[in-house]
Amino acid sequence: MRLRLRSFLPLLICLIYSTIAHSQLLNRTELFTRADTLRGMLSPLRTCYNISYYHLDLKVDPGKKYIAGSNKFRFTATTDFRKLQFDLFNNLNIEKILFKGKVLKYTREYNAVFVDFEDTIKKGSSEEFTVYYSGKPVVAKNPPWDGGFIFTKTSRGKPWIAVSCQGLGASSWWPNKDHQSDEVDSMMISISTPSGLADISNGRLRSTEKLDDGYVRYNWFVSYPINNYNVTLNIADFSHFSDEYEGESGKLTLDYYVLPENLKKAGPHFASDVKPMLQCFERWFGSYPFYRDGYKLIETPYLGMEHQSAVAYGNRYQKGYLGKDLSETGLGLKWDYIIIHESGHEWFGNNITSKDIADMWIHEAFTTYSEGLFVECKEGKEAGAKYIRGQRSAILNDIPLIGPYDVNKEGSGDMYFKGSNMLHTLRSVINDDEKWRLILKGLNKTFGLKTVTTADIITYINKEAGRDLTPVFDQYLRFTSIPTLEIKKARGGKNTLIYRWKATATGFNMPVKVRFTDNNKDKNNWFFIEPSGNWQSLDLPLSAHGIEADTDNFYINTNLL
Repeated sequence: MRLRLRSFLPLLICLIYSTIAHSQLLNRTELFTRADTLRGMLSPLRTCYNISYYHLDLKVDPGKKYIAGSNKFRFTATTDFRKLQFDLFNNLNIEKILFKGKVLKYTREYNAVFVDFEDTIKKGSSEEFTVYYSGKPVVAKNPPWDGGFIFTKTSRGKPWIAVSCQGLGASSWWPNKDHQSDEVDSMMISISTPSGLADISNGRLRSTEKLDDGYVRYNWFVSYPINNYNVTLNIADFSHFSDEYEGESGKLTLDYYVLPENLKKAGPHFASDVKPMLQCFERWFGSYPFYRDGYKLIETPYLGMEHQSAVAYGNRYQKGYLGKDLSETGLGLKWDYIIIHESGHEWFGNNITSKDIADMWIHEAFTTYSEGLFVECKEGKEAGAKYIRGQRSAILNDIPLIGPYDVNKEGSGDMYFKGSNMLHTLRSVINDDEKWRLILKGLNKTFGLKTVTTADIITYINKEAGRDLTPVFDQYLRFTSIPTLEIKKARGGKNTLIYRWKATATGFNMPVKVRFTDNNKDKNNWFFIEPSGNWQSLDLPLSAHGIEADTDNFYINTNLL
């Protein structure tokens, strides 16, 4: 974690990026392989079918750290085909694949599985097949950042099992088409656990069944589209309590599952943040996207994850991020970071999902920005802006925020804090808070329960803002440097300044607020100039020494030449 001592900042920045709760995506330098392409590319063997429904039916053996079960794929053919690809890590055994009662042939390459059908599957037809599998899943080395299954025990000695797989892939523990572009419309999750333990997964609990072997099956139904890495299980001897929230779409059930030893402190701790968070985010982003499935917080043996309608919580009932303030402003110590950030993903990440992991900035920039909006809801606009400014000290400007496409590779970890500051800059450029709020709500309405690209987001914001902000997005997303406002005195013009943008993006232009530097003037007397890549002039009042830019609300550099 970062300390307040600035001399430690470079080391601590590295530590943040290795430990930040929601950066389950590992920053790696590597050459791309055939395995990366199989996972990241939408080949014809993947696009030939559209998944509509999964039924994952899985038994978990805590003692052996072993899983066994099946997943039913229900799909519609988008073209005629006889072969398709799904994904399952090759350390897990495939026992058989059944289609209409017959066993299908298949081959495996890395973590991809290629299934051959005896007859052509016709375009438009709806079919289903079931994969039966078993084995020991990947065990997480450092969850949630280096993910997989977590097999541990509570302080009372009972099994405590969870999973976190963003980045690693849901195919590390269950068979699916492991690409963010194709979400099922609904899903049944059936998890069987030893008697005395319970499973909490996404959606609503439909039923429980006592099995003959001393296990109990918990059947959860997800009634909304869900991306693969959000599918989860949580197994423990949980205590449960509940509440309700009167929101934009009616009553929202709030369910909390915690270890019995933490029940007493969980109630007041969750109550202090959950309803204020929902009220704030519904104002800024629109209705909570999953009313039918409810909202859950589930105590986990790792820090946190935005599992849809079943948010993983492991912040140890502390304010801040494990008791620290990532913004170093003090404002982040007034609320529980994991509750706010991971719940923010219900709108950006779960409701709106990027088609390719290369565009994960859509998830992380907007969600990190939501932290500042939550501060604004509690403390006022200036406090929210201060919190977002505080995030800047952790920005590395190392590689672009957008990663390479089709190889299952995310961009820079700067997608969090730099992305947040980019969005705050855009709000300042638009200079109309109500319009900005409607843009954020409109994104969730227009793209809700859909997968999107960077181009989709930029096109929508351009349209609603009424100006072409594409070069601004390009500068912050596709290049490492931020724009610099260059200012100098004009030759022969004692009271004339000239200014321009120095930026990498082609055709970069962006309005920016400035004010005259004059101790006798109103310090809040800001006005806009519209620099471009060409020099422009500005006449100064006789009392002014120069101009300064509003770098508090615009994430830019300035250079007085």
